[in-house]
Amino acid sequence: MATGPTHAMSGVAAWAAVTALADTHALGQLSPKTWVVGATLSAGAALLPDIDHPKSTVASTFGAVSRGASAGISGFSGFVYRLTRTKHDSNREGTHRGFTHTVVFAVLAGLITTAIVQTSQGAALGVLMFFFAGLAVRGLLHTWSSSKDALMITVASVLLTLACWAWAGDQPTNAAAFGVAVMIGCIAHFIGDAITEQGCPMLWPVPLSGKTWYPVAPPKPMRMRTGGKVEMVFVGPGLTIAAVVLSAVVLYRIGAAPWIAQLDLPPEIMAWISPS
Repeated sequence: MATGPTHAMSGVAAWAAVTALADTHALGQLSPKTWVVGATLSAGAALLPDIDHPKSTVASTFGAVSRGASAGISGFSGFVYRLTRTKHDSNREGTHRGFTHTVVFAVLAGLITTAIVQTSQGAALGVLMFFFAGLAVRGLLHTWSSSKDALMITVASVLLTLACWAWAGDQPTNAAAFGVAVMIGCIAHFIGDAITEQGCPMLWPVPLSGKTWYPVAPPKPMRMRTGGKVEMVFVGPGLTIAAVVLSAVVLYRIGAAPWIAQLDLPPEIMAWISPS
């Protein structure tokens, strides 16, 4: 897997890229707070698939509670893997990089998020924000926060949630956008894992080369080692820059970053980032 910071920033960058490329009507449905909540959900969701590994960094986010949930999800993932693997698939337990690393899981996670927000009429959004903010913080601060720092992560998640709610007066209730944000974050995680040495079985249960758990990956020369020089020097910083730039563009388009207009940017760039 890629490291926590790379995964978290990939979620923000992916959400920013998708919204930056959205048409004017779709982008007009997003208030600044809705976009920021979506970015938080996407960043957290970019860590969510690793909940299938009880010893992963993200599994310790909320202490014994998240570790217990991780153990249950890991067992279920292993059961699904053993149930659906073919003779061509690897003879492994399938508890990690199994069900939670598939597009099916990403779609389910997005649909569940949408359903929760819709049925609660936005009342449960604060809980979702708290959960995904915690995953994002744990991912970004994976070396600072050991497995014993669940309380610090919880406090940081609460503060981030409260800060977002205090930032603007509107109550974000765009359930569909939040579901899409979670899907985007999960898929960003899959892509990050796919370019590592192991690959990612994201297309399960589509049979490829006789395998239902085919590890999608580029040719070996194009893969990176987790925590290696390529990730730490190029991929991680590159995603961070992309996330910052694209986020600024989207926030400007929806009226939350007027200061961009004061920058001495070329007319061609201003024409692209300005709302039409």
